[in-house]
Amino acid sequence: MSAEQVSSLCEQLVKAVTVIMDPASTQRYRLEALKFCEEFKEKCPICVPCGLKLAEKTQTAIVRHFGLQILEHVVKFRWNNMPRLEKVYLKNNVMGLISSGTQSILEEESHIKDVLSRIVVEMIKREWPQHWPDMLKELDTLSKQGETQTELVMFILLRLAEDVVTFQTLPTQRRRDIQQTLTQNMEKIFSFLLTALQQNVNKYRRMKTDVGQEPKAQANCRVGMAALNTLAGYIDWVALSHITADNCKLLEMLCLLLNEPELQIGAAECLLIAVSRKGKLEDRKPLMVLFGDVAMHYILSAAQTADGGGLVEKHYVFLKRLCQVLCALGSQLCALVGSDSDVEMPPNFGKYLDSFLAFTTHPSQFLRSSTQITWGALFRHEVLSRDPLLLAMIPKYLRASMTNLVKVGFPSKSDSPSCEYSRFDFDSDEDFNAFFNSFRAQQGEVMRMACRLDPRTGFQMAGEWLKYQLTAPVDTGPMNSKTGEGLCSVFSPSFVQWDAMTFFSESVISQMFRTLDKDEIPVNDGIDLLQLVLNFETKDPLILSCVLTNVSALFPFVTYRPEYLPQVLAKLFASVTFEVIEESKFVMSVQAPRTRAVKNVRRHACSSIIKMCRDYPQLVLPNFEMLYNHVKQLLSNELLLTQMEKCALMEALVLISNQFKDYERQKAFLEELLAPVAGLWLSPEMQRVLSDPEAFISYVGADNKIADPVLEDPSGLNRSRISFCVYTILGVVKRARWPAATEEAKAGGFLLGYMPSGTPIYRNPCTEQILKLLDNLLALIRTHNNLYTPEMVARLGETFAKALDMLEVEKNAILGLPQPLLELYDSPVYKTVLERMQGFFCTLYDNCFHILGNAGPSMQQDFYTVEGLATQLLSSAFINLNNIPDYRLRPMLRVFVKPLVLSCPSEYYETLVCPMLGPLFTYLHVRLSQKWQVINQRSMLCEDDTADDNPESQEMLEEQLVRLLTREVMDLITVCCVSKKGVEHNTTAAVDGDDDEAMATEVTPPASAELTELGKCLMKQEDVCTALLITAYTSLCWKDTLSCQRTTTQLCWPLLKQVLPGNLLPDAVSWFFTSVLKGLQIHGQHDGCMAALVHLAFQIYEALRPRYAELKAVMEQVPDIQRDSLEQFDSKLLNPTLQKVADKRRKDHFKRLIAGCIGKSLGEQFRKEVHIRNLPSLFKKLELRPLICPHCLPNDCSALRLTSEKRPAPTSLQPPFSCRYQ
Repeated sequence: MSAEQVSSLCEQLVKAVTVIMDPASTQRYRLEALKFCEEFKEKCPICVPCGLKLAEKTQTAIVRHFGLQILEHVVKFRWNNMPRLEKVYLKNNVMGLISSGTQSILEEESHIKDVLSRIVVEMIKREWPQHWPDMLKELDTLSKQGETQTELVMFILLRLAEDVVTFQTLPTQRRRDIQQTLTQNMEKIFSFLLTALQQNVNKYRRMKTDVGQEPKAQANCRVGMAALNTLAGYIDWVALSHITADNCKLLEMLCLLLNEPELQIGAAECLLIAVSRKGKLEDRKPLMVLFGDVAMHYILSAAQTADGGGLVEKHYVFLKRLCQVLCALGSQLCALVGSDSDVEMPPNFGKYLDSFLAFTTHPSQFLRSSTQITWGALFRHEVLSRDPLLLAMIPKYLRASMTNLVKVGFPSKSDSPSCEYSRFDFDSDEDFNAFFNSFRAQQGEVMRMACRLDPRTGFQMAGEWLKYQLTAPVDTGPMNSKTGEGLCSVFSPSFVQWDAMTFFSESVISQMFRTLDKDEIPVNDGIDLLQLVLNFETKDPLILSCVLTNVSALFPFVTYRPEYLPQVLAKLFASVTFEVIEESKFVMSVQAPRTRAVKNVRRHACSSIIKMCRDYPQLVLPNFEMLYNHVKQLLSNELLLTQMEKCALMEALVLISNQFKDYERQKAFLEELLAPVAGLWLSPEMQRVLSDPEAFISYVGADNKIADPVLEDPSGLNRSRISFCVYTILGVVKRARWPAATEEAKAGGFLLGYMPSGTPIYRNPCTEQILKLLDNLLALIRTHNNLYTPEMVARLGETFAKALDMLEVEKNAILGLPQPLLELYDSPVYKTVLERMQGFFCTLYDNCFHILGNAGPSMQQDFYTVEGLATQLLSSAFINLNNIPDYRLRPMLRVFVKPLVLSCPSEYYETLVCPMLGPLFTYLHVRLSQKWQVINQRSMLCEDDTADDNPESQEMLEEQLVRLLTREVMDLITVCCVSKKGVEHNTTAAVDGDDDEAMATEVTPPASAELTELGKCLMKQEDVCTALLITAYTSLCWKDTLSCQRTTTQLCWPLLKQVLPGNLLPDAVSWFFTSVLKGLQIHGQHDGCMAALVHLAFQIYEALRPRYAELKAVMEQVPDIQRDSLEQFDSKLLNPTLQKVADKRRKDHFKRLIAGCIGKSLGEQFRKEVHIRNLPSLFKKLELRPLICPHCLPNDCSALRLTSEKRPAPTSLQPPFSCRYQ
């Protein structure tokens, strides 16, 4: 085609590109221009001359970039069909562009450099080394032309390493060829990179102070940066010998560059990658040179300089890298010292620790947190942890931790030097809060390790800090709490100090008791501290909560001095009834709007009492009567405690009663304890209320219309009575137990006999009382389920129309929305009577099912043998499930059905579990199928048919609930059916872009994943068996990847294997197989899921294809399947006489067959396939010939050689790569 035609077409392309990039263009013109450009790239036969013309220096940057994009497109998509001469022409011209077709290094646009390097790398990927053996020589020659060319060569080398090694974006054989040749030439490549770095840095240093030479200096600096970036791409994977060659010359250069402001970040990146290398310990030994005087001096001086000039983002990023370098050095030290590599303790270990501590005390919370893992590794290390230098560092580390535990540095505030740094690291206070909580937990772990080495120092520091806080005046700060005037908020200076001190003392004291021998414990000091804490009085709920934690932390000292127990109990009981003075303005009732902080204190005190009775029951037992009388006194006032608090105190009593170790005595006590509950629960009025939904709604006040929704709540007392009964029944069922030792149980009258298997049969002292209350509990559950019928919902009063809805807190938790920080403590627990009603229904529902879930483990055979239990449960817990919302069904499955099934002895499977689970599983399958059908239709039609105030979030909530319910159901089926003995679900993700070489089918459940006894029992019943199989295999097509992966790996094959010996219908077999393939279509884009599904499909096909020819018909419908390859696979599978191919190869073959139905992500679906052909192998066995011989190439491949046989390597690049072919 003539030059005029090329020029004419180029003019049109320039106009089109201008329209596309012009913000003033209309959408129509822009689309037309875009279409014209795309069609040109796809169809025009003269792309190369046009691309080269558009890429000329005279064009604008946008036009040049488009011209180069055309050339890149040609190389990627047309290369395989291009004539040899055209390839050589294109290659020579592209190299010519690098040589003389770009602006100078400082003027050229970065996107031009990027696309130019991409074109060269695309050609390299297709031709090197077989058909372009001189590529590296040509790049070397180019680099000698100047800084511009050197930088582009660096870009080419970096991109090549990224594509071949990091991202692996080319076929296996090509990747191997290129990586192998890179490795063979690595010494030359490293020499080239180091020489370029050294020369350009030296020039830059000489010229940077001369104003006249500034552009030249900047050009050298730019090349130095490119060299460092390129080195970073290679250091990660080359042999360590290249990094440590010439007495670690590379590491020495990098350390020197740490003090060069323009190059220090790149140098630190390289150093970090080098020091983080794994491999043989012997190869890593030379890295210890970085502990030498010179290297350590450069690292530390660079850190001091970067930190000296205040907060500058660039310097802060550099500090982070240096911190990571020191962490990686610590990891190498831990690996090498004490191992077989004979590495001695480095002489500068003390200096290293000092510098590391400097990062731990830096104002940046991020830098502080970065050091924790390494401190932990040092304190844990067998050899290093005994080093005097490290032991001397422990007090300093703990002192630093005392500062670091204080929660300051919120990005929205300015009350600490940390705040400024947090604004760089965190987007919001919520982000910072989540980070800090994780950081604090990590610190706690490391502090405990430090205290294992030096427990007394930690305890001494905790004591000093605790004494200081007890005497320090309270500083509430500028923000007062809404709880009351003069009280702390979560941001108050006093509270953050108390909070930090409490965490510190809790961590170090618990570790001291674990580490020191009994006679070494400083009992007197501990008791002194405990007395100080017990005598401390405060009306601030947040501080009081910290005080209670300190009481719990110091409580182990009471085991040495039991006489202090009454004082501890008095302190805790006083806190159980804690109120803020401001709150007494309200009428003392269950409706008093206590803030979360106040409720937390009361709950904290209750849980401390429970914990004390659980962990130290023998210590508390002598004081049982005092404890019992105190609790009775509190319970006598119906309004003093919430129902949960009452129940918590009763739980504590039950825990102590377990120490009676006398069945009759404990039974009498529990009877006395439950008497008020039984009297209320079994009264005729309560029986009527619990049995009739209408009466229940009226009793709890849900049919009222309330004028003042904050203060007025006439039925609050009725609700609290029901709650009290349910909480108490739960507490007793959960806590009452027989002695753990069989002999003690026998002596105390708890042992009834033994099962045929030899398992002891115990009786629970609470059984008789609880079973009396069971009928009404089941009536309440039945009534509660019936509240969701449309008739009952219609009876709810105007105020309570949404009483059965989810609480906002539940919604936020499901949607993953964070709670505002202050609201956690400062807002009332329930703001309105509607929220109280919602909380009542939610808690009541959950607790009823908790009772049923705990009844089996608690009462064992006495519960499982209740007459007609299966029928009673089906007619109560499982009634009206159609109207029960997903958010109520989930907890039922989790806290009732699952524990009941897991604790049920196999003797009761036939009478209880199967009759209950059969209808349940059948129902759940129907329900979930309908829910997912709605979701699928919604996503297909994108219809918005909800009439809610916020339909988008409502849809999201509904979908997320269906996902969570699906996971709950599949987990329940798995727990019931599959034995997890010895099962290791290795969910290693597939290696991207490496399907041919390593098919990710390592997600296979091992053969030991067998059905449980219950699973076999369920599978014997045809309807249940059908429901289980259909649910398991249908769920593979539901759009929940997590559920699909779990079901595929754990459930599908064990269930199907159970029915394989029978005669399955051909249609059923086809359906199972098709379901798996459909699952692949939907979830194939997720590597882990795809691997599991491919393996399952392979198992089914291999097991059933010999018996069912229908499976082949299914396979033939897979898009793009190669029929001859399928025939080959089938013939090997069906012919038992043939030698069996290795399992891995069979799987690989099968995966290639079904590749057409493996789903891809949206970004992959419409991507044009790039095909890179394999070149003749570099390694031919038994052939002593040159690696590349033009005479050996087949005729159709000879065109691929990119360098002339008769032309020597060019010594000059002018004219640009003229190439003569004969």
